[in-house]
Amino acid sequence: MADIVMPRLSDTMEEGTILHWLKRDGEELRRGEELVEIETDKATMIYESDQDGVLEILAAEGHTLEVGAVIARVGDARAASTSAVIEEGPASGGPAGVRVAEQARAQAGSEAAVAPSAVSPAVGERVKASPLARRIAGESGIDLHELSGSGPGGRIVKADVLERSSGGAGENSTPPPGAATPGSAAALEGVTTAKGQTTTVELSRTQQTIARRMAESKATIPDFTLQMDLDMGACVKLRTELKRLSRAEADAEPGTGAQQLGTPTYNDMVVKACALALREHPRANGSYRDGRLQLHSRVNVGVAVAAEDALVVPTVFDADEKSLGEIARETRALAGRVRAGTVTPPELGGGTFTVSNLGMYGIRSFAAIINPPQAAILSVGSVQRRAVVRGDELAAGEEMTITLSCDHRILYGADAAEFLARVRELLESPSALTL
Repeated sequence: MADIVMPRLSDTMEEGTILHWLKRDGEELRRGEELVEIETDKATMIYESDQDGVLEILAAEGHTLEVGAVIARVGDARAASTSAVIEEGPASGGPAGVRVAEQARAQAGSEAAVAPSAVSPAVGERVKASPLARRIAGESGIDLHELSGSGPGGRIVKADVLERSSGGAGENSTPPPGAATPGSAAALEGVTTAKGQTTTVELSRTQQTIARRMAESKATIPDFTLQMDLDMGACVKLRTELKRLSRAEADAEPGTGAQQLGTPTYNDMVVKACALALREHPRANGSYRDGRLQLHSRVNVGVAVAAEDALVVPTVFDADEKSLGEIARETRALAGRVRAGTVTPPELGGGTFTVSNLGMYGIRSFAAIINPPQAAILSVGSVQRRAVVRGDELAAGEEMTITLSCDHRILYGADAAEFLARVRELLESPSALTL
């Protein structure tokens, strides 16, 4: 029989969760047919089979497994008929269960399959557990040696840890000195006062990944920030003119969609300016990996998009080679797919630099967290009408503040300042953005 393993669906994927099997156990499977819906650290994807044969499902719906772990097998009908069900997945309405083929092993003789939930690892023994289960157990102070795994081969999965967490520490556990025991006056007072009723919300895989990567960034990257104020008067005039041309084109040729495509936003202009500046300052387009600096030949700018309860960063590839109009159309389409939940992992990977904009919320300035292993991220504030000095006179001007957060292992102060100055130069004289 041929194994089907948990695929790597993105460059940062370490594990995936089986959401829904699209084929039934024992069903005939053809190459290219949709097989299983998998939730990754970035998106939910449907994985197509690369095998022909009869399907034997090994991983239950709701289970989280590492990349490369066997999730199913495909073989002929005779081989499939020798398999036996040993565990059912969580109640999900689907038929998928965990199955293990009964194989005659010469060295072990004929042995009956044992439910994995019946075996607990001995103290000191390496515990088989998913990375997510280990993380939750560590945060909750739960000893994995005390748990019985319900996953394939007795592997401890997220559900096992959550069950122990919600069910308490067990009958034989002893509360730490000074702790309130269940039912005591102190415990009852703690429940009814102080913070009030507490609701625990499970993080999605995307939210867990964001939390882990942001914590990793702050813990491992020696960062510094630079800030500049820009005169956006020329960009304001450019956008006004582009709006006028877009309306004129839509009126002249009804049905062309020109009006629906819209006008490039200030953020589109920032993306284009960054792309051109990155081409001239390759260190800002680099990455830090394993004590080495990597310089990338392509300029791929990630654009942070606020999705439902998450922050997702799709990528505009080769942004330095695209026109302002192309960038505007692409970013608008990517943002739409992010919010609709249809963005694909390839569209979320490969970024070499990131732009994050909170100007639409009236934020004047902020410092975003670097998206590792990138060298920097640019934070963009709102375009505001402010009092500015021009010559010897005080006047009203359209100003915007940008902040560059940098990895000091890649960019030094002078490097970052030169890059940021070039971005300002391009935005204050934006004719180059339209070429």
